[in-house]
Amino acid sequence: MAAPDGSTLCLFDVDGTLTDARQKVKTEIDEFIQKLRKKVKVGVVGGSDFAKIKEQLGDDVVEKFDYVFSENGLVAYKNQEFLSKQSIQAYLGEDLIQNLINFCLSYIAKIKLPKKRGTFIEFRTGMLNISPIGRSCSQEERIEFYELDKVEGIREKFVDELRKEFAGKGLTFSIGGQISIDVFPDGWDKRYCLGILAKEGYKSIYFFGDKTMPGGNDYEIYTDSRTVGYSVTSPEDTKRICEELFFT
Repeated sequence: MAAPDGSTLCLFDVDGTLTDARQKVKTEIDEFIQKLRKKVKVGVVGGSDFAKIKEQLGDDVVEKFDYVFSENGLVAYKNQEFLSKQSIQAYLGEDLIQNLINFCLSYIAKIKLPKKRGTFIEFRTGMLNISPIGRSCSQEERIEFYELDKVEGIREKFVDELRKEFAGKGLTFSIGGQISIDVFPDGWDKRYCLGILAKEGYKSIYFFGDKTMPGGNDYEIYTDSRTVGYSVTSPEDTKRICEELFFT
């Protein structure tokens, strides 16, 4: 059943939901989102920075979505216009950030992996992104690490140590994507964008994401009472669920 125009928002994660991990959106999914947009408002919320979201969803992403929330909504766009921005550096302070970076680099140095590349820490506007293999790895190396991580729990063990070391510091550690861990202040997970959307007056907000298990970076917004959460397994699964919800 089609939702009343303007009263419903469909909010999508990026990796694993609208695209394969770090890949460009397929034409079929891109076109379907524009078809869906004729029924409801659409938005995207990703942990990546705005530049990476543009790489995956197109340079015209702010034209194709009513809302674009990069870095969990810390950098926000609405109706093609810049809306707001929040900085982790100003919020946490330099001492805590340096302690965090130093600990992560020391921990990564002790991990033995089949391969290590570069860019182990990416400093973003609203979070730090930590990657044991390094973000400059190739797609094949990314998949190799992801498969190993599923067996050995490399990132899960890393997160356990981070939580012990920085207990009481007001930080959240969240496993995201295939190769990394997001670190941000408590409350700055994907629910951050819901605070912005609270002023918009939507009757229903549907959220679609793939990392919806505890510890995944979609878990908090997926289980939040302000959303109707759907766990998906691929972009094609996202399309299937939306078709059932809004086109049957």
